Amino acid sequence: MMAFKSGKTTFLVNIFLIVVCGLLLLLIFGCSTPGPPPTPRGHPKPYRIGKNWYRPLPHAQDFRQRGKASWYGKKFHGRKTANGEIYNMYAMTAAHKTLPLGTYVRVENLNNNKKIEVRINDRGPFVRGRIIDLSYTGAKKLGVVGPGTAPVEVVALGTASKTKTPGNSGRSYVPIDYYKGNFTVQVGAFSDRKNAERLQQKLDKEYKGAHIAAYNDGNATLYRVRVGRCSTLDQAEKYEEIMIQRGFEDAFAIAEDQ
Repeated sequence: MMAFKSGKTTFLVNIFLIVVCGLLLLLIFGCSTPGPPPTPRGHPKPYRIGKNWYRPLPHAQDFRQRGKASWYGKKFHGRKTANGEIYNMYAMTAAHKTLPLGTYVRVENLNNNKKIEVRINDRGPFVRGRIIDLSYTGAKKLGVVGPGTAPVEVVALGTASKTKTPGNSGRSYVPIDYYKGNFTVQVGAFSDRKNAERLQQKLDKEYKGAHIAAYNDGNATLYRVRVGRCSTLDQAEKYEEIMIQRGFEDAFAIAEDQ
């Protein structure tokens, strides 16, 4: 261990440690940041609204994600999805935790190189390690129905354009920013509201924004316990890792729009 001879040096080291500890506490107990984020070259300057800082993007960045895909079928057929539609297992749709509802994505099965395009109209999958839940038809075309899951790459295409591109009979897309919005971290889900309230009260003693989001799919009501309110997906994913490290192994970041 290095020994410091100068009292002034020791004082500066102590100040540095206090600043580092303060930043760590801000990350753990809230998603808002006290100062502006760094501005990459060529990007617009950050701006502040209330307690939160925002960094504008020059354009909507591409969203790419790799992980496991799964599918859901008859059990949920006819139930309400997160955007209010009725789930149709024979339509080309899917569920995702954070992409804006209405987003079209291209999904590639990395085992067989098959590709499909589906529209996000639901939230899920609520299993750690899985990144997208495909409809039965989507999963069948991708070769996922038999094995149940498959490694995939998801690429966000955007929302469907209302105007057709001249000379193009296919669908065209409008790019959007997939990284800003209202995000939170889900740490548990219960069919009994009292169990959800107990966990929410426990979390409320230590974390900001502990709350319950009730959701009825037309068949039953589920009470989802969430913590933190974040303005960017990046903040929510960091919060997710902290919650996992603190013993909530099934925690995952999710868009707060249901």
